[in-house]
Amino acid sequence: MTETDALYAVSPLDGRYGSRTAPLSPYASEAALMRARVRVEVEYLIALADLEATPLELDLEEREHLRGLYKHFAEEDAQLIKKLETEGHAGFDATNHDVKAVEYFVRHRLPEDSDASAWIHFGLTSEDVNNLAHRLLVRDAVDEVLLPALYDVRETLTEMAREYRDLPMLARTHGQPATPTTFGKEMAVYAARLGRATGRIRRATDELSGKLGGASGTYAAHVAAYPDVDWSAFAEAFVTGLGLEFESLTTQVNPCDDLAAVFDAFRGANDVLLDLDLDVWLYVSDRYLGQEAVEGETGSSTMPHKVNPIDFENSEGNLSKANSDLTFLADYVTTSRLQRDLSDSTVKRNIGAAFAHCLIGYGKTSAGLSKVVPTEQVMREDLESTPEIIGEAVQTILRREGQEDAYERVKAVTRGKDVSIEDFREMFDDLEVDEDVREELHALTPAGYTGVASDLVDDLE
Repeated sequence: MTETDALYAVSPLDGRYGSRTAPLSPYASEAALMRARVRVEVEYLIALADLEATPLELDLEEREHLRGLYKHFAEEDAQLIKKLETEGHAGFDATNHDVKAVEYFVRHRLPEDSDASAWIHFGLTSEDVNNLAHRLLVRDAVDEVLLPALYDVRETLTEMAREYRDLPMLARTHGQPATPTTFGKEMAVYAARLGRATGRIRRATDELSGKLGGASGTYAAHVAAYPDVDWSAFAEAFVTGLGLEFESLTTQVNPCDDLAAVFDAFRGANDVLLDLDLDVWLYVSDRYLGQEAVEGETGSSTMPHKVNPIDFENSEGNLSKANSDLTFLADYVTTSRLQRDLSDSTVKRNIGAAFAHCLIGYGKTSAGLSKVVPTEQVMREDLESTPEIIGEAVQTILRREGQEDAYERVKAVTRGKDVSIEDFREMFDDLEVDEDVREELHALTPAGYTGVASDLVDDLE
């Protein structure tokens, strides 16, 4: 798409964000679906030739030629398939059917002396081709584009966790000052969550399944032609040969619970990043994180000083849109009236759009993280100005010493009041405790009250 074309694109995925979504084109475009369908038709034809029951024979040269149809699939091939569908070509009438156009494309590209024409799409229904093609594309999009983008974000979070493991930071629960943590530990939490989320995506993708059972999932046409062939075993070998699990019990439609699991797994990963985007946005707002200004960039049309956290905001918007689309897809594709209705066909064409919003979000989160730097002075000043947060430590130590009213005593001094570290020290001096306990209390500081936060970073795998 040219720059001018992009300006007139209906969707920002192909317009404004076209360069960011381009890596998905080999897996989510119309041409990609055509290529995947050609692959299924070609490999199925070769599998039939390997079946003793059929008279079909394909020598090595023919097999290489056929496999070249999808291995070297080009723009002109996609245009020819579209022409076969909409206009007709080379003696074929317009099919007005996208899968039939692929069948005619393979026929048209057979060697002149080939007798394989009658065996292309033998016994199949379109859904046999489509269910396999869609899953091959989803699998490869996940493996080649989406998971690598998520791994990049996790690696950045892991590096930040390790670099800033000792940097103390005021925590906030319910938005209020709470027991301190370290910035590195907080990033480690997100790295760990994202690691688990990508693991769920990996497992769901590995469980994608395919069917090859014909118009009602009964192998009826296959059995009518060759009743002595174990077509279920043939189908299983063919589907698993494509790297998918085999689904034996289906209607015309392969139940899409496997696709729904992939979509749900991506929603889980997106939820982690949405949580991260919101937190980092707040850290920037509190000046816990500074942002590198990009030379020449405008932060505000009226306020020249602004450096806005736009990457995280953009990520938030795209991941929210992605999750809306993924929820819709997961809900929709798992239902089909009786043995088949076609409403899911147009819906599945939007899988690429959902993935594209994911990809934009991942890229924007990654870009945002690359620009933020912790502002240690601000974090430490905030800790020093909030000494009441050591109250938890004080009452816990006093409980250890057997003082039943420890919580209430600290609460009376601190809750809803401006408290200084000197107020605590006066309290400590008035306590009836051993001198070593008093010294222990006097040694408490907000910045030092981080427990084993730093050590927890080592739990990252």
